[in-house]
Amino acid sequence: MPSPDLSILIIDENRIRASIIEEGLREAGYARVAVIHDVNEVGRTIASAMPDVIFIDLENPKRDTLEHFFSLSRAIQRPIAMFVDRSDGTMIEKAVEAGVSAYVVDGLKKERVKPILDMAISRFNAFSRLTRELEEARSALEERKIIDQAKGILMKTRGLSEPDAYALLRKTAMNQNRRLIDIAQSLITAANLLGP
Repeated sequence: MPSPDLSILIIDENRIRASIIEEGLREAGYARVAVIHDVNEVGRTIASAMPDVIFIDLENPKRDTLEHFFSLSRAIQRPIAMFVDRSDGTMIEKAVEAGVSAYVVDGLKKERVKPILDMAISRFNAFSRLTRELEEARSALEERKIIDQAKGILMKTRGLSEPDAYALLRKTAMNQNRRLIDIAQSLITAANLLGP
């Protein structure tokens, strides 16, 4: 469950609609709520305030306005809930690609604000976790390739079996108090310097 200590920024040119979101958040126990009405100040405000969550409410969003907020969403890496009065499939797809955590079409009601906040945070966290796991898997795969290449060099130059080449890499890493991947990378670099 999100902490009531979250700082939340509401971006909305329409003061009445902004007050609906703000009221919904305050009734749900959130006290650190800021509102800006000038969309031109968005970048500067986000950079200075660094809110935990952002609510963006756009009555009749133009394509370029949406594109601007989507690029903002990619850059700030925060949960974003976006309310729009109307949309099309392309915009929804772009919102998801940009990392908008909750994209709500024609659904601005005070009592919906808290569940939407919860969903935005939950989806953002799930997406962040998946992204991190994907990065870790890619990194592990890359490290595996480097270690295999280093084993290949040892097998060829020292006439070792694959298990023996791996054991030598591990032993060297432990003796030098370094990571196995660093030893493997050093070996590859040295082999490249020494030539065929």
